Amino acid sequence: MSAERNAPAPLSACDEPLASRYDVALLDLDGVVYVGPDPVPDAPENLRKASKEGMRIGYITNNASRPARVVAEHLASFGLEVIADDVVTSAQAAAKLVANDFPQGSPVLVVGGEGLYSALEEYGMNPVRSSDSHPVAVVQGFHPEVNWVMLADGAHAINEGAKWYATNLDLTIPTAAGMAPGNGTLVQAIRAAVGVDPIVAGKPEPPLLETSIERLEAKRPLMIGDRLDSDIAGAHAVGIASLWVATGVNDPHDLARAPKNQRPTYIAPDLSALAEKQPGVTIEGGKHTCEGWTAEVVNNAVSVKGEGAPYDGLRAILSAVWAAVDAPPKPAAKTAKAAGRSRRPLPKPAPTPDSIAIDAALHRVGLES
Repeated sequence: MSAERNAPAPLSACDEPLASRYDVALLDLDGVVYVGPDPVPDAPENLRKASKEGMRIGYITNNASRPARVVAEHLASFGLEVIADDVVTSAQAAAKLVANDFPQGSPVLVVGGEGLYSALEEYGMNPVRSSDSHPVAVVQGFHPEVNWVMLADGAHAINEGAKWYATNLDLTIPTAAGMAPGNGTLVQAIRAAVGVDPIVAGKPEPPLLETSIERLEAKRPLMIGDRLDSDIAGAHAVGIASLWVATGVNDPHDLARAPKNQRPTYIAPDLSALAEKQPGVTIEGGKHTCEGWTAEVVNNAVSVKGEGAPYDGLRAILSAVWAAVDAPPKPAAKTAKAAGRSRRPLPKPAPTPDSIAIDAALHRVGLES
């Protein structure tokens, strides 16, 4: 049986706890389970509860710096029951792509760290450290020790004909001290020297999630992440449901501005949502209602009324904003002067995400603007 690929629409309802509806959680790590060396508050306990409900927890990361076994050891230090097979990295997804393109034992130049060396060896490839080894491919992934010499050597090999793979294109990575440059920033450095684009394994491209679904034998997977442009867009790319949590990179403002392929199926403040049902949004005459809150867009601002849980209010707000943005432009009303002309008046442009004011509405439902 293959995995379900008929993801519900954004902001859908779920009338049972998510841990009961979905058999495997595909959990992003940075900003969802941990930030730097430390766990996100309450994340381990919430994951233990989901596991007791029968949900398998898979840990899916675009960060290629560490082998799966090392990531598993890190997670186990939080009191989680994790083995290496529960972890799938973008390094493994990239190594699988290389192994599909070249014979086993082929030399592959690594611009990265231990995670890439381990993954390439797992798939039968020969990781090398220098372009002097005439590599058939270059694989680039984040590692804090990547330096100019490694970037230059990768560029030399690519310019000599090596096929280029990147584990991911995330421009930033969350650390305990704040945001720092991610692999995408380093990819741009090589891109400037070679004039071609890499084949990308990590989210939002499909290879990492496809590899994860296969390795974890997921039938009803749920992608869980904090980044709209990688985690949620990745779920859209492979047609699976997604849960956005507010513990990492993006915030409610980013959600309101999200294009269609970055809108999550479910939203929640944190991983406690796995043990909960998810309310939906009903729409009637331009009014968007979730539980005790009703929102609508009036004169390019969100008006919200009611009371209840803040995230129910946020669902109503998002539904109203997305509907306003997606609506086709309305014809402009004819003035008496314009009616006497043969030329029709231009349609009134639809609002854009940036043009709709939401700060007051977020404050009204109890969320910081």
